[in-house]
Amino acid sequence: VSCRPTFIIRSVFCSSQKGPLFLPRPSSTAPSQPFQIRQNLSPTPLRIRWSCAAAIETLDEGELIIKPAESQSPVREWKKVSSRELGISTSAISGHTRTVLKELKRNGYEVYLVGGCVRDLILKRVPKDFDILTTAELREIVDIFPHSEIVGRRFPICHVRFGDNIVEVSSFNSRRQTCSRNLIPFVRPIDCDEKDNIRWRNCLQRDFTINGLMFDPFARLVYDYMGGLEDIRKAKVRTIIPSSMSFHEDCARILRAIRIAARLGFRLARRTAQSVRDLSCSILRLDRARLLMEMNYMLAYGSAEASVRLLWKFGLLEILLPHQRT
Repeated sequence: VSCRPTFIIRSVFCSSQKGPLFLPRPSSTAPSQPFQIRQNLSPTPLRIRWSCAAAIETLDEGELIIKPAESQSPVREWKKVSSRELGISTSAISGHTRTVLKELKRNGYEVYLVGGCVRDLILKRVPKDFDILTTAELREIVDIFPHSEIVGRRFPICHVRFGDNIVEVSSFNSRRQTCSRNLIPFVRPIDCDEKDNIRWRNCLQRDFTINGLMFDPFARLVYDYMGGLEDIRKAKVRTIIPSSMSFHEDCARILRAIRIAARLGFRLARRTAQSVRDLSCSILRLDRARLLMEMNYMLAYGSAEASVRLLWKFGLLEILLPHQRT
């Protein structure tokens, strides 16, 4: 099915004499592209470009370009890909996660694996945890699983407990709408399925394209609305919305981008890398506990050396460890 989208991403500009602009300048050079939904990709296996030096800025491709309101922005192709084509095996899903997926499905709810675990399954890596997204309300999840509780204020999720193990489950209905994303009036494309529209809008709330994938383990389909598969193939870390806006929305994403690039040996997209440099000082807005948690994550999983090199490269090391700057 092919259709041309009717939505326009409008640029919002702010001016200030006291600080930098957080929104990118418009561009009028990118051509408009057709919008397609494909059931399958070509049988050619997914090829991933590995980089021995992580997070060197790419010069070949930038991010989604914000154009003036009167023109139409380029859009990413929606893809619906068989998990078999991507080499995903459901046996790699942990036992507790499978239990939650099956029970929610048995009760009539749709369930998906989302985020970094889908990315890792495609890369043939063992996910450190699995995140589930469902059409069930959080209270309905608690009713199904007695040993569970709702946690979080800004973005509530449900923790389903199996002894010392926890499976995180979120609901489509509790995904928070962030302020900066509300500045961009995304409009549903013509002739697109309502379920696709719901999944797409949920993916818009995520941080990076490679974390914006959804996997239905029962239909064995991976949904890619943000170009995540292409960025995995190119070994690239790229924000879903313009990077300056994304990092202003949550400055912890700056450290997360470094961590993902170091752990996977990926690069930062050109505009993402520039925003990491430009907004590096914004991480000082994080409290000490959050900084310590992010640093612990960054130095774990065998990627400590690569992480420190990237922190130095992007000017973050002297901010986090000022006494070691010389």
